[in-house]
Amino acid sequence: MKKERSPHDARSERARTPSLAELRAAIDKVDRELVKQVNERAKLAVEIARLKDSSGGATFVPGREDEVLAQALEHNKGPLSADSVRAVFREILSGSRRLEKQLRVAFLGPLYSFSHLATLHRFGAGIELVPVATIAAVFEEVNRKHADYGLVPIENSTDGRIADTLDMFTRLRVRICSEVQLRIHHTLLGRCPRSDVKEVYSKPQALSQCRNWLVKHLPAARPIEVTSTTTAAQLALDKPGAAAIASVEAGVQYGLDVLAENIEDNPDNTTRFAVIGAESAARSGRDKTAAMFQIEHRPGSLAEAINIFKRNRLNLTWIESFPIARGEYMFFIELDGHESDLRVRRAFAALGKKALRLEILGSYPRTEAVG
Repeated sequence: MKKERSPHDARSERARTPSLAELRAAIDKVDRELVKQVNERAKLAVEIARLKDSSGGATFVPGREDEVLAQALEHNKGPLSADSVRAVFREILSGSRRLEKQLRVAFLGPLYSFSHLATLHRFGAGIELVPVATIAAVFEEVNRKHADYGLVPIENSTDGRIADTLDMFTRLRVRICSEVQLRIHHTLLGRCPRSDVKEVYSKPQALSQCRNWLVKHLPAARPIEVTSTTTAAQLALDKPGAAAIASVEAGVQYGLDVLAENIEDNPDNTTRFAVIGAESAARSGRDKTAAMFQIEHRPGSLAEAINIFKRNRLNLTWIESFPIARGEYMFFIELDGHESDLRVRRAFAALGKKALRLEILGSYPRTEAVG
């Protein structure tokens, strides 16, 4: 006769901790389902790509990708962090995009520079990386159609505008289609104890963003400017008494020890990068538009130009002046709204009547800082 289980036996079974083998079997089952679902998603992405291809749609649609990431984060209940979920979905999107086309993306190299990290944050790993030596070369790669997109720094929260980028916008006709706001965390890297550091290598911007920390913690060390943070890491690897200011990723790549983390003077240190290509992004409903204009050099001309945006109830989020000749300036602006919006079109039509030169640089979705 079969013995019935008592309530106590049932409670004991429920309370029993699963064994390691059982937990691993459960994970394996979830992993198989994950792979199946990710590939199902990729098949749907391929179908969408076919529809876009028939109508001439772009492979890279930043507004839609941002929307997918936002939805994933909204549904994330943990225990994974938002950054972890964002990284997973970024690579899913990148892999799906690669089934349609492997994009070539140029950026200010070398590898493991902050431009490289920003490129990965925007496009994921499913692209062909094109590291180049100068910001001008990034523009040239896109302008000559050797790269589908380029990524260039446009401003830093500590050092302000990036002059080389603004200069190239005045020279070549490319469009901004996306942006990346990357939190810049500087790390002191080396092969010797911090007390033995005699020289600190990095690019000028990184040294500037850490100058107060260096004065306080390494007052006797000599700061030396080099072309990139990656070059600095290479020097710190080979030269006794040398340290580098670079990314953690560069330290891992070159086998350097972390001597100090987050040494940037501004804890909110952020660099904004522009993604440049042949066209603006489609309207997403949460857009910004960038433009540049030149006006007559006379009293009140700038005030008249800026008042156009006030009359059209448009919020300017960024304005920079940039010298292009003796006594002549180009003004760079950014405003809330898409270039196809009626108020934006009216404003630029009015500005065009006053400006000696006016070019809309592109529209693109607003983003949040990452990294």
